[in-house]
Amino acid sequence: MPVFDPRPICRTLNEHGVEYVVIGGFAAVLHGSALPTADVDVVPSRDDDNLDRLGAALHELEARLRTADGPVDAPLDGPFLRAMPLMVNLTTRFGDVDVTFEPSGPRHGYDDWNADAAEVDIADGLTVRVASLDAVIDSKRAAGRPKDERALPHLESLRDELRRG
Repeated sequence: MPVFDPRPICRTLNEHGVEYVVIGGFAAVLHGSALPTADVDVVPSRDDDNLDRLGAALHELEARLRTADGPVDAPLDGPFLRAMPLMVNLTTRFGDVDVTFEPSGPRHGYDDWNADAAEVDIADGLTVRVASLDAVIDSKRAAGRPKDERALPHLESLRDELRRG
């Protein structure tokens, strides 16, 4: 299993001109959360050209489908991604990536998630669009998974602290 490093994943997506928003645990970390995460969750634009660029970036990252039985090769190109209704879980040479087209919660797709996302520098000029902390909290609450439920008090406390300045 590769050592998780989100920087080359995001750099590759950026170099291919992929329109996406970072969500989930890594977005929370970028807002200041100390909770660990082991993957990058992204919501990409479903525009055909963007999905073609995403496919090219995933090819460069040597992405494979992540399954319970281990990584599986698949044609991770634009047509494959267009056929995915909700999400696809991947592993790359830099760690796991979850491409989510319809995350849990009140926001639907890239445009909703991008509306109040912010540009964040994650490493020496490498910037990414990051979902608002409120959006991350709403999504984790809606997902209702035990790991998300455990994270909510911490994330809500962080949000309150950030609001107080």
